[in-house]
Amino acid sequence: MIPLVETKMDGKKMNVIDELVEQGVFKVEGKQLYELSLYELIKEHMEKAK
Repeated sequence: MIPLVETKMDGKKMNVIDELVEQGVFKVEGKQLYELSLYELIKEHMEKAK
C-alpha cells in the first residue's frame, strides 16, 4: 500500500475546514467543505470573519 503524502496545501485546506466547522459551517452553496477548492474555502472563511 502506498502511504498518502499530505502537502502543505492539504494541511492548509484542512485547517480552514476545521475553522469553518467550529463556526458551524458544514456546506457552502450545497457542497460539502472537502469538495471545495482552497480559494473557495478561504473566501467563505473571510466572509464569516466579517
